Amino acid sequence: MASGIQILAELMVLPQDMNAKQWVAFAGLDPRQYESGSSVAKKPRISKAGNKYIRQALYMPALVASNYEPHIKGYYAHLINDNGLKPMQALCAIMRKLLHAIYGMLKTNKSFGGERFYTFPAGENA
Repeated sequence: MASGIQILAELMVLPQDMNAKQWVAFAGLDPRQYESGSSVAKKPRISKAGNKYIRQALYMPALVASNYEPHIKGYYAHLINDNGLKPMQALCAIMRKLLHAIYGMLKTNKSFGGERFYTFPAGENA
């Protein structure tokens, strides 16, 4: 409950004309290429150049959802097993996608639907 209140408090002060991609950038969850001197082949990281309070508020809901919500749990497993991400990287991806879901829910006035978050491949169940 506290996370939801904090997320809404941080997001409701944003301009109404911002899109989901701009919300993600504002939260600092957008990928950023890392290049420094001879280190030009590093993997992209999240920028962390945004609002740390949104990232902090999204962390616990993403962690709980990755353990208990079937579609998010499936997406988390997909990111780790199929895409080779580390658990923290997968959690950041879930945080980013949750922010997109919150944007969609607020703009369309619909409730959360896990099936829109991640669809299981044919023959695979929750």
